[in-house]
Amino acid sequence: MIEIMPPDNPLLSLIESRDARVGVIGLGYVGLPLAMAVARAGFTVAGFDIDPAKIVAIKDGESYIESVSDQILTEQRDAGRFAASCDFSGLGQCDIVVICVPTPLTKHRTPDLSFVIQTCGDIAKTLRKGQLIILESTTYPGTTDGPVRDELEKTGLVSGRDFFLGFSPEREDPGNPNFETSTIPKVVAGDGPEAAELMTAFYDKVVATVVPVSTTATAEAVKLTENVFRAVNIALVNELKVIYEAMGVDIWEVIDAASTKPFGYMPFYPGPGLGGHCIPIDPFYLTWKSREYELTTRFVELAGEINSAMPKHVVSRLAEALDMRQGKALSRSKVLILGLSYKKNVPDIRESPSFKLIDLIEERGGQTAYYDPFVGEIPDTRAYSELKGRRSVTWDESVIKEFDAVLIATDHDDVDYASLVRWSPLVIDTRNACARRNVTGDNIVKA
Repeated sequence: MIEIMPPDNPLLSLIESRDARVGVIGLGYVGLPLAMAVARAGFTVAGFDIDPAKIVAIKDGESYIESVSDQILTEQRDAGRFAASCDFSGLGQCDIVVICVPTPLTKHRTPDLSFVIQTCGDIAKTLRKGQLIILESTTYPGTTDGPVRDELEKTGLVSGRDFFLGFSPEREDPGNPNFETSTIPKVVAGDGPEAAELMTAFYDKVVATVVPVSTTATAEAVKLTENVFRAVNIALVNELKVIYEAMGVDIWEVIDAASTKPFGYMPFYPGPGLGGHCIPIDPFYLTWKSREYELTTRFVELAGEINSAMPKHVVSRLAEALDMRQGKALSRSKVLILGLSYKKNVPDIRESPSFKLIDLIEERGGQTAYYDPFVGEIPDTRAYSELKGRRSVTWDESVIKEFDAVLIATDHDDVDYASLVRWSPLVIDTRNACARRNVTGDNIVKA
């Protein structure tokens, strides 16, 4: 446990006794697991979201986030430690307010802080002295002590004197059974020493390990660095995949062999494009901010170009395979996309490259459908609203045989790949899913 100074601040006393009331704004993949972790730590938590469907599900004890079970949700609700509402007026009753709202990119790949700023405006309506406001949404260095603080200080209250402000980057990994919110080390920082102390005290009650850093900008940079690291290394193996492919070398075999080196190497794996709520987006927050300092982020931007080009590369391989193996043009072909979510064994479709694959194939005149055991129907999305309502096909031999090719975009474990290879005349495997399961066939093409 982290040693905390004697409680001079009334909020510090409330945190130590777990009597502080906590509000969590945004009950999605970050907010709901955090709310449960805080409630299970003994705090009373009020959840806030603009989506009425989420509030209804919570009241019914039905979790819509895989990492939060119905049982955990119901236990905390029935114990009186968690309740949810669309009515943001209750924020004034909270001693601590945590912001967990999306920070997407605009169509020009610039930061979209509209959700954060709007949320700060909602908080400002009831902001009172002594409250601790925490941002967990991923953003560029300087957001917390810049736009967020500016919006809150429009009330006339001053950060560090009247209320306290902090940043702690979320580190959720949907579908990872080895970690949950309370067991992932938490980086924390405050806008000033008193806020930093409150941040450390609060998260120390919720998670196993707290990692304090000197400034909120540092904490913001930590999150970006983690995801830039992944984006650049994934881009590297994606580029190597294309190069080795031209040489007749299997990138997957290369990676497996290189991974036997016990030092100086860490495996990353290629794919059909980047997906998820962090890696395709966060690096561009840094590239945008760096322009303010007249600096270029060449590695980051090159990685973005390479990763963004992967769906086109995959579709080109698909078209070539259809032509060479079946004498059929992509424009006259039916293609089944296997996997709509961005990673295996989860229903999370945020920024999934499968949407881009569908778009590219249909642009070239091909017909598409998808199969995903975790995503029964495509919901409304910002970028691909025209796909809303499409449903997953049935996993059945007669259905699969109707398609000229199956493109494995997401390697869910709950798929019978041996049957897939028997049923389909052509399988385009972007995840090495078949080889990893010792499924072979002349109809398998890696892409």
